[in-house]
Amino acid sequence: MTLLICVFAAVICTAKWYTSRDKGLCLAPLCFMYWGASIMWLVDAIFEYAELHADYFTPAPADMLNDAFLGFSVIALGLIIWIIILLIRDPRGTVQAALSKKSK
Repeated sequence: MTLLICVFAAVICTAKWYTSRDKGLCLAPLCFMYWGASIMWLVDAIFEYAELHADYFTPAPADMLNDAFLGFSVIALGLIIWIIILLIRDPRGTVQAALSKKSK
């Protein structure tokens, strides 16, 4: 479930990055984070399948729920990191303008 959630997030983010004309969004780090997480979960799934074989495809509902929570928390953490990167880089200068307006 975590693999599926991360792959969907990576594909959506990559499609938005590819079609976006606005370069101020800095979507590349977000894409890299989600694709990296997807690769990590793919390797985890391969090793878990090697261990469980056919039982891998019949997880308990509690395990699926835990995996879904983990997947959504990875997406949320990636978004938080992306927002911090966006605030630090400040591609449009909005944060700097807001701070200089308050200091006057």
